[in-house]
Amino acid sequence: MVDVETKLPEVFQLQKQQQYVVKMTSAEERIDKLQKLKAEILAQAPAIIEALQQDLDKPAFEAASSEILSVMSEIDYYAENLKQWMEPVEVPSRSKGAQTKIISEPKGQCLIYSAWNYPFMLLFLPLVPALGAGNVCILKPSEMAPATSAISTKIIQKVFDESEVAVFEGGVDVATALLELPFNHIFFTGSTHVGREIMQAAGKHLASVTLELGGKCPVIIDEQVDLEKIVPRIVFGKYMNSGQICLAPDHVYVKENQQEEFARLVGEYIQRNYFENGKLTKEDLSKIVNERNLQRLKGLLEDAVSKGATVRYGGEIEDGRIYPTVLTDVLPDAKIMQEEIFGPILPILTYTDLDEVIEQINARPKPLGLYIFSEDQRVVDNVLSKTSSGGVAVNDVIRHMLEPNLPFGGVNESGIGRYTGIFGFKEFSHERGVLYQAPVGTNPLETFAHAPYKGKLEMLMQKIK
Repeated sequence: MVDVETKLPEVFQLQKQQQYVVKMTSAEERIDKLQKLKAEILAQAPAIIEALQQDLDKPAFEAASSEILSVMSEIDYYAENLKQWMEPVEVPSRSKGAQTKIISEPKGQCLIYSAWNYPFMLLFLPLVPALGAGNVCILKPSEMAPATSAISTKIIQKVFDESEVAVFEGGVDVATALLELPFNHIFFTGSTHVGREIMQAAGKHLASVTLELGGKCPVIIDEQVDLEKIVPRIVFGKYMNSGQICLAPDHVYVKENQQEEFARLVGEYIQRNYFENGKLTKEDLSKIVNERNLQRLKGLLEDAVSKGATVRYGGEIEDGRIYPTVLTDVLPDAKIMQEEIFGPILPILTYTDLDEVIEQINARPKPLGLYIFSEDQRVVDNVLSKTSSGGVAVNDVIRHMLEPNLPFGGVNESGIGRYTGIFGFKEFSHERGVLYQAPVGTNPLETFAHAPYKGKLEMLMQKIK
């Protein structure tokens, strides 16, 4: 067991000394590090999948596609573009004869906290831009996914010296100890409640933060769309990882006269894709991470039913899983409509006028994602102009996060900052303005601003006019 009290300050000091060495590395050197990381991830892929199955009973396909391949894809994207991103950017100068440039330099010492729902991806995906930007990093994996934490630590220790990238496993005590150190930037993925604590702690050292939080991501379905065609996309996003995704569709708004058809189509799709011979195929549905979260979801379901909601499909609990569940007749004061569900329960809400939906969305904190299903651009534009969210997907869910040319992140209570692609590089970089002044005597107006000032005020005011 690592003596965190002794080891943590020691590693922090090592990285403090090393940060300027790492800062001076070239694009080729940084890419080489990322490629070595990719190679080790690939070599450890079976062990990573096994760890994710131990922690979350995550389907092997989901573990490979969403956790491993997403990180490797980001590394490939950086290998293609990093050299260009690192180039200084020349900008026009208002001073005669001067040159001005913006240089992207690393923020320095970075701290990255991972979350338990995607414990591998959410540790390594922000590490890619952090390294690409030339930072040194300390990583804190989620203690709620111990097997994944262990394999992640093994990978990091194999690829990096601790003076550049180090891992500290443990619980709240380790997380708290890390916050006492004067990092330059803190990257956190998790709940809004803990995000506030992270931001408050960062304020002690005036560290910048990236907070990837969450919220109740709504789905709006326009009555003109073909429900049968869109149901697979919504169900896929809702029940992947048993709904334990910050971007999962939280609830759906459908026209009142389409509720029955939509509920039926969702139920039929669930039966076809998550059941075999009437039994849930557990290989296709992750378990809920722990008993506490399972009981929380059970409580949300029971509260909704006690207030008049109808369980149209699912609701059963077996082997740490909640069956894919569909609710109708959910009242606004039900707890399930007051907090992020983060589980495989889908409330279907009805509306008669789109403005009702917009009003309800705007009454809640701004969500991380907003999903609009419509073929009418006027409907899409209306929703976009009257709402705010971290990101938007039109006629799909979640997939906007996979576009490296789009910024991914929240707004206000759903998060601060952006990452993936060039936006991650910028998030972990300080854009440093540099002016190269022209030689003395080149600009005849240069000395006008110097003392003595006698007689100059009138001239200045004439120029202002």
